[in-house]
Amino acid sequence: MEEKLRSLQTEAIEKINEAQDLKELNDIRVAYLGKKGPVTEVLKGMGKLSAEERPKMGALANEVRGAITEKIEAKQEKLEKEAVEKKLQSETIDVTLPGRPVRKGNHHPLTMIVEEIEDLFIGMGYTVEEGPEVEKDYYNFEALNLPKGHPARDMQDSFYITEETLLRTHTSPVQARTMQRAEGKGPIKIICPGKVYRRDTDDATHSHQFMQIEGLVVDKDIRMSDLKGTLNVFAKKMFGEDREIRLRPSFFPFTEPSVEMDISCKICGGEGCRVCKGTGWIEILGAGMVHPNVLEMAGFDSKEYTGFAFGMGPERIAMLKYGIDDIRHFYTNDTRFVTQFKVTE
Repeated sequence: MEEKLRSLQTEAIEKINEAQDLKELNDIRVAYLGKKGPVTEVLKGMGKLSAEERPKMGALANEVRGAITEKIEAKQEKLEKEAVEKKLQSETIDVTLPGRPVRKGNHHPLTMIVEEIEDLFIGMGYTVEEGPEVEKDYYNFEALNLPKGHPARDMQDSFYITEETLLRTHTSPVQARTMQRAEGKGPIKIICPGKVYRRDTDDATHSHQFMQIEGLVVDKDIRMSDLKGTLNVFAKKMFGEDREIRLRPSFFPFTEPSVEMDISCKICGGEGCRVCKGTGWIEILGAGMVHPNVLEMAGFDSKEYTGFAFGMGPERIAMLKYGIDDIRHFYTNDTRFVTQFKVTE
C-alpha cells in the first residue's frame, strides 16, 4: 500500500506539471483526490491492515494527499497568472493610433436664451427666484389683482387640478410669493424663469406649454423711466446695440400703467418688411408699473413703495434671434434641430 501511494503521488505530480490550462488541472484534481479517485480507493483498504500499520498508512496517505493538493494549488496560481498576462497582451491599446474625437453635446436653444437673459440681469443686480409649477389659484390670480370672476382670467384659461389648484399660467406667482416674504420691506429686484401652461391650440406660434421670464423691481421712488431704461439695455444686449425700442399703452390687471414693448425690426431696419408685417416694429414683451392693489395685498405701503414688472417669452426671443419659424421645433425632440446650436468654447 505504501508503494502504491508513493506511485500515485509521483504519477499525479507529473500530470500536474504537464497541465496546460485550468480545466485540465481541475480534471486531475478530481481524478486523483475525488471520491472515486485512486487515493480514496487505497484509503478504503486500510481496514484490512493490522492495528500497528493503520496509523503509519494513515499518516502517509495524508502526506500524499497534501503533496498533491499543494502541487495543484501552486500550478493553479501559475496558470491563472499566465492567463491574466495573456489577456493583458491581447487587449493592449496601441497608443500610437489616433484617438476618436468625442462628439460634444449641444445646449438647447431655450436653455441658451434663458441663461443669457439670467446673466444679463444678474449683472444688473437682479437675483433669480423660482417657484412651484403646480400653483394655488390665490397666487396665480387673486394676489395679482385678478379676483374670481374677473374677465381677464378668460385669457389664461388653464389646466385646473382642483378648484383652488392649477398649473401656473405665468411666473407672476413667484413675484407675489417673493413680495409676501419681504413683509413690506424693499428693495426687491428679481427675475423669475420657468415653464408655464395655458390651454391653447398648438401651431407655429402657439403652445400649451412654454417658457416665461418675468422681472420685478420694488423700492422707493421707482419710476416708469427706470423701467424704460432697463428694457432698453435688455433689447440692445440681446438683439444688438442698433436696436431701438418703443412702448405702447396696453392693459394688464397687475400693472398700471401697462405697456407693450416693441423692438425695431432687424431685417429691414425699421423700413417695413414681411417679418414685421410692414410696421418696422416687432412686439417682444409686456410690462408696466406694479398695480397699487398688488403691492397692498403683498404687505407693501403703496404710498411709500412703487415698482415695475415685465414678462417675456424665451421662445419668441429665440425665434427672433435665431430665425426659427415654428415654436414646435423647441419641443419635438428632433436632434437635427438641436445640433444646429453648437456649444462654443
